[in-house]
Amino acid sequence: MSDATALLRLMSWLSPVFPIGGFAYSAGLEQAVHAGHVGDRESLAAWVEVQLTQGAQWNDAVMLVEAHRGAGDRDGLAELSDLCRALCVGQERLNETVGQGTSFLQAVSHWVSRDHFPGRETPLPVAVGIAAGVDGIDPRLAVGAYLHAFASNQLQCAIRLSVLGQDGAAGALAGLETIIGETAGRAANSTLEDLGGAAFVADIASMNHETLEPRLFLS
Repeated sequence: MSDATALLRLMSWLSPVFPIGGFAYSAGLEQAVHAGHVGDRESLAAWVEVQLTQGAQWNDAVMLVEAHRGAGDRDGLAELSDLCRALCVGQERLNETVGQGTSFLQAVSHWVSRDHFPGRETPLPVAVGIAAGVDGIDPRLAVGAYLHAFASNQLQCAIRLSVLGQDGAAGALAGLETIIGETAGRAANSTLEDLGGAAFVADIASMNHETLEPRLFLS
């Protein structure tokens, strides 16, 4: 598969056509806005950067690459899915990654047979990694697209939460581009030994969101 074809395929899989975006999930951002941790473009960009480099999204990136590497080994992928679910710090993050993974599996079956996936509760990063591995898409390209989609969804959530407008979100995304690229490069060479995080405030926000009322998002 050429890089151009791979890019188009990743754009399809991570596009708003797939039911995995910020329309329902905020990955704890709503709680961060409520608590005052995020209130402008600078704090939002910092919040997303920490998630990408030190938080749950870093672990997702490692999982995606490992799933890409092990595509075809259903038993190994089942164990990886178990590990990915176990790393979720709270019920909402578990619901989010499993719910998005389930939706992704249903939609991606137009490209990749479901026989390649270990089960219905495959977490999103594992599901994306398997699909990319089966199709022979470069892991750095796949994980870069995955992280970019996360950042974009966070910015869409921020718009809905009235943190900033469209222009501010575009500026924030431009500023995150280098971070996304560097993190993708690091993740592409990672192993499970590189799992770990230090985004404690983000983890706590995710857990606190479980009791936030009223709220716009499921997580």
